[in-house]
Formats: sequence, C-alpha cells, structure tokens
Amino acid sequence: MGMRAASGGQVLNLDTLVRLQRGRQTPATPHRLPLPAGMTAPMGCDAVAAPARFGPLVLPRLPRVGCVYADEAHWWWLVPADSDYALEWPAPAQYAAGAVVPDAPAVPGLIHKPDGTLPYTPPIPLYLALCRVMGTTPTWSRPVSA
Repeated sequence: MGMRAASGGQVLNLDTLVRLQRGRQTPATPHRLPLPAGMTAPMGCDAVAAPARFGPLVLPRLPRVGCVYADEAHWWWLVPADSDYALEWPAPAQYAAGAVVPDAPAVPGLIHKPDGTLPYTPPIPLYLALCRVMGTTPTWSRPVSA
C-alpha cells in the first residue's frame, strides 16, 4: 500500500519506482512463426529477417520462395534449421533460431505460401540475394588476411 503525502497525493517508494521502470523496459514478447496448415518442417525451422524495404528486391532473385512473413519493419523467410552454420548473414539481416521473432509486437503475417508441404526458402540463394541487395560481399569471397 502506498502512503499519502501531506498534500493528499500518493508517495511512491523505491521498490514501486524500480518495478515501474522495469515494466517500461520489458521487450516485446518473442513470437514463433507458425507453419501454415498442411506444411511440415522435417529439417527443423529457423528464419532470416531483412528490413522490409529489401523484401521486394529479394523475392525475384530467388529460384524458390518458401513461407515469407512480414510486418511493418521486417520480412522473414523460413529456412531449414542450422542455416547459419558457417554463414555470416549480411547486416542488417537477422538470423532467428527456431523461427522465433524477437521484439515483435505481434506475429508477422504470412504473405507468401509455397505450393507443396515444405516451407523452406533455400538458404544459399537467399544468402546471395541478401548480399546482393545489401551491397555486401559473401564471406567466402572476401580476401583472407594473414
């Protein structure tokens, strides 16, 4: 219970102020991108995000497009689990293990569903398309320094 100040207003103690501050800094709840009905992910499922402005530039560069989700800030492509193994995804792309979308106010909406039952976009073509539109050289093409 809070105490009342002489002026009639409520006095907040330090514990209350700390709790209020922590509540303000709580990040959005992480959300997992759902598989559409009838689809299976036999290789597990991760996701790669890119800022929304790059999404329309990436799509035509892909030989196959799997499930793609979008919100105002990002487009998310489902890829097989561990598609980050030995790959350094180009910034500002983000890799999300388990297809868990961090800091999203809600689950992004599905904007593309492929034919068939597999939700995946092939990771290497996606990686190359993202490098191209983001102006980044793929890591295996960079010179090695001694």
